Amino acid sequence: MLVPALLVIVQSVSFAQKKEVLQHADSLKTVTTIIDSTGPGKPAIKKRVYNPKKAALRSALLPGLGQIYNKKYWKLPIVYAGLGISGGIFTYNLKNYKDTRFAYKVKYNMRVNHTDTALFTSIRKELQPLSEESLRFYRDEFRRDIDYSALFFILLWGLNVVDAAVDAHLKAFDVSPDLSLRFKPGYSEMAGTNGFSVVLGISKKKTALLPAYF
Repeated sequence: MLVPALLVIVQSVSFAQKKEVLQHADSLKTVTTIIDSTGPGKPAIKKRVYNPKKAALRSALLPGLGQIYNKKYWKLPIVYAGLGISGGIFTYNLKNYKDTRFAYKVKYNMRVNHTDTALFTSIRKELQPLSEESLRFYRDEFRRDIDYSALFFILLWGLNVVDAAVDAHLKAFDVSPDLSLRFKPGYSEMAGTNGFSVVLGISKKKTALLPAYF
């Protein structure tokens, strides 16, 4: 827990010290330069290229890799939480489907074919008292839920790919304007009282800047 917290602090400090300036953008890639104003003498300049196809391909191969490529580290917990939960639900449904199918098969063979009597003890204890009709119902329910959970997992994987590609495209947009959030003491005309006001300042700028994530 300490390492992620330190990483967030370092990223916040880096955001204040560095600016990512848009140099060129087209349908294939976005080129930016990172200016570090804290260095001695001339600011240190580093070129960075964002390719939407590369971002999408990386996320398709391994979820979250495209977000890392785009420097959107904060999205990693969201990606893996979504895939992890849907994967866990799929595993849960698959296990219960196999158990109910086995229990139904054993009970059916015991009644119709007079076989599989020795397998009765292998049925999960909570499933042993259930009737064949109930076992068949639960088996079909879990089988349907398997399809839904698998579809949901694939959908989340696809959204992860789309998100990486879109993020790489949006690097061409100025999404880090000169916004300043500050507390201002004094009289508030909107509230009609004295106290502290939260002021959001927006100023124009000549250079398109992008948020820097390190």
